[in-house]
Amino acid sequence: MNRTIARPSGLDLDSPGRRDYLVALEHDSIWGDHLLPLTVWVGPEAAPGKGLVSFGSNHGNEYEGPIALKHLLQEIKLEDVRGRIILMPVLNVPAFKSGTRDTVTEDRVNLNRAFVDGAGVTPALAGITHRIAAFVRDYIWPRVHVVIDLHSGGDVARFALVASYHPVESPKLTRQIEETARWFGTPLVMTYQNVTPGLLPSEAERLGKITVGTELGWGRAVNAEGVRCARQGVFAAAINHGLLRGKIEKIGAHRDGTQKRVAMVDRACFSVAPFAGHYEPILDCGATVRTGATVGLLHDFDYTDAEPHPVVAGVDGIVIAQAWAAAVPQGQHIVVVGKVQEWAK
Repeated sequence: MNRTIARPSGLDLDSPGRRDYLVALEHDSIWGDHLLPLTVWVGPEAAPGKGLVSFGSNHGNEYEGPIALKHLLQEIKLEDVRGRIILMPVLNVPAFKSGTRDTVTEDRVNLNRAFVDGAGVTPALAGITHRIAAFVRDYIWPRVHVVIDLHSGGDVARFALVASYHPVESPKLTRQIEETARWFGTPLVMTYQNVTPGLLPSEAERLGKITVGTELGWGRAVNAEGVRCARQGVFAAAINHGLLRGKIEKIGAHRDGTQKRVAMVDRACFSVAPFAGHYEPILDCGATVRTGATVGLLHDFDYTDAEPHPVVAGVDGIVIAQAWAAAVPQGQHIVVVGKVQEWAK
């Protein structure tokens, strides 16, 4: 398939039809461009400000999203499209090429911390990562009302598969987000703290968009079930929000009724490494625990004969995530437990 290389101002995201682009953003290091893949379908019922966008590889070492969206490029047929659908399988191209969480080959910025005031405009925030954020703000946000940001744990953490979102003030928007998240079929739907500055989903939520994130794998590998959930969630969102014709059946925990809503908003949900060491998990992600239960052990090999430090659950709930790499630095959240909550009403 031939893709048209275009500057952002040369994109057509509004006329009927399908168009496949490589969005050219000026390179920081060579005389050239970073090329971001973008495909847009616009159907006969497309309306201003309405549509769906899904991003893969916000972080460059997370692969379930890019693979699922790559599959959907072949599966979505123009004749079935009613509204506007935009897929960007690899949003952070330089980080993806280096296989790193952050854009280490250029400005060493984490794209999922780059949605800050002045991104791509202020000289101090003008590197490629902040300019990707500015592109999303200027060209994508005005055209969509549904945002799917597909993540996995990379090297940081091993997760029970989750679809996720932040708590929002509007009960109506909460219900819309939660219902969209449930269609991923993951065992857990997670709400999480919203105090980290610069998150892509946080900005989308503040703009009133139906916004869902995920954690669908870990370890720079490809989790087959994570790919299946990602494909399902994006397809279902497009169909259920009236942007794509078709029917879709529930899968996984959504289908069998075992799906749970968990919250990791309170600080007590996070167990922090008090010293640098090596982490040994005892319980698996997805396990149900009580406050004080030992989830894993932290070993200090400078003191080989010492007893390991027990890493305990800070709340009653379900183990959502644990450190993936054995070696952990002091201060890392090495166990995260989510409190089970009722579904939104």
